[in-house]
Amino acid sequence: MRVIRFTEQGGPDVLRPADVPEPEPGPGQVRVDLAATGVNFVEVYQREGRYRVPLPYVPGSEGAGTVSAVGEGVDGLRAGDRVVSLDLEGAYAEQALVDADRAVPVPTGVDLDVAAAAFLQGATTHYLLTDAYPVRPGDVVLVHAAAGGMGLLLTQVATRLGAKVVGTASTPEKAELAKEAGAVAVVPYAEVATAVDEATGGAGVPVVFDGVGRDTFDASLKALRRRGTLVLFGASSGAVPPFDPMRLQHEGSLFLTRPALGHYTADPAELRRRAQDLFGWLADGLSVHVHDRYPLAEAGRAHADLEARRTTGKVLLVP
Repeated sequence: MRVIRFTEQGGPDVLRPADVPEPEPGPGQVRVDLAATGVNFVEVYQREGRYRVPLPYVPGSEGAGTVSAVGEGVDGLRAGDRVVSLDLEGAYAEQALVDADRAVPVPTGVDLDVAAAAFLQGATTHYLLTDAYPVRPGDVVLVHAAAGGMGLLLTQVATRLGAKVVGTASTPEKAELAKEAGAVAVVPYAEVATAVDEATGGAGVPVVFDGVGRDTFDASLKALRRRGTLVLFGASSGAVPPFDPMRLQHEGSLFLTRPALGHYTADPAELRRRAQDLFGWLADGLSVHVHDRYPLAEAGRAHADLEARRTTGKVLLVP
């Protein structure tokens, strides 16, 4: 089967196709013929070397497809079942293995590419808004990169929960997308302080959802009200430099959390509970915006577009 892998860390050009043997599921595993694979910044970090991985390496963990083989001891799944997972072994591929208890059935009526586009970011949205900081009706929340895949989902769901969303975006076109998702105001990054003051009467927001990192960290802290929470869930602009924790006290006894999806879906029952809510949101009209579907062989171009912030919404690879 065809995979995309890298044998050295570097730029998007190190992602190259290769032919490898078809994987066979071991005990407790299933093999999935992938219909679509989600592209996420974690794979950029792995490719760059920011996150160390063994080489050669086939990236990718999020995807949806059809079960084509079942290993010994698997109950509840069989060949032909449609599934989605966050834990595929090398999803930049035509096929991938996954432990059966980490594969979630896709309900009838949900297309496989929608499931692939929604699952990781939808599960992340779920835990960010319900656990990392439980959003309440009337909250004014700040969402950075509000037109990205995560930003659009955070904006829609936070609005559904009764919050008002102030977003940031780098272009007028992206700002319009975020407004269509429900944001009450979307401004360039340099204008975030003024927008937050106007939306909160100068009090600051109770929470900032920041997946940008280095370039927005200072503004995120300054946007918070006393005892507010900064949920730093990504670093698309680079890692936040070390800082003195006393700064959190001086700026209002602030809270800072750097959560990871794996810690909020480690229990298969918790994963399925979040998936059930996500599929319910999709059935109720939650919109998943797919920027583009790239052929598997063009994974490097997908990475380049993602890094250059040329994308809005989700990026998919299609075998």
